[in-house]
Amino acid sequence: MKKAVQADNLIHKYKDLEIINNLSFFVRAGEFFIITGPNGSGKTTIVKILAGIEKRDSGNLRIMDHFIESYSKKEFARIIAFVPQNIIVDFPFTVSEIVLMGRAPHTGILGIENQSDMEIATQAMKFTGVHNLWNRKLNELSGGEQQRVFIARAICQKPKIILLDEPTAALDLAHQIHIMDLLEQLKQKQNMTVIMVSHDLNLAGMYAERLLLLKQGKIVKLGTPYQVLTQNTLESVYGCRLVTDKSRLGDFPLITPIPERFFSR
Repeated sequence: MKKAVQADNLIHKYKDLEIINNLSFFVRAGEFFIITGPNGSGKTTIVKILAGIEKRDSGNLRIMDHFIESYSKKEFARIIAFVPQNIIVDFPFTVSEIVLMGRAPHTGILGIENQSDMEIATQAMKFTGVHNLWNRKLNELSGGEQQRVFIARAICQKPKIILLDEPTAALDLAHQIHIMDLLEQLKQKQNMTVIMVSHDLNLAGMYAERLLLLKQGKIVKLGTPYQVLTQNTLESVYGCRLVTDKSRLGDFPLITPIPERFFSR
């Protein structure tokens, strides 16, 4: 079994507060892996550490069997692409210009794209369904369209691993499923390792092969959706009452929170 990520005893502090507390886990190559947990549990910090944006205070981190420190910036950008939750673009770039930015790790010293780069960008836009928007300005697009553009830019990097922080946040149901289906296709058709943060337990249970459930920077449970998304575990982590059932769509759990008005029934 080849590992895309191997994290051992990771610790990350902000001032005197431990955000990540002695975390150890691995992600298999080609796996759809979702990190979830309550607000403030350290989910975003983990993906930023994996992306090389945040520095850990201690512990070891291997990416594709090599210590993260052994990569140059350009080498690392050919391995990992990161799609943050909030992306601010200060200039009115077109969709094609933004997607082509993903070719930066592969261009020469002058940073000029060639025909091959253009073809890869076109393929990425077609794969994510934004090819018809290629000459539109980013600020003219909907939230779901913008998210697909940035995923296209990440695909354009030709990475082995794609990291995403809440890619479905603030999207409506249709766009949420579209993005999740797109990520599943990346795993299946391009054998890409997908690691994402999600608050949505039902989406996580539907798509993830394995889940990492966090609370206050510590691992509560790591395993398949059925192993992690149990009633007792979730109630202890989130501090609310809920029920878990098997989804009618397949072999994964369905979580329903219980409003207070039903407690006495």
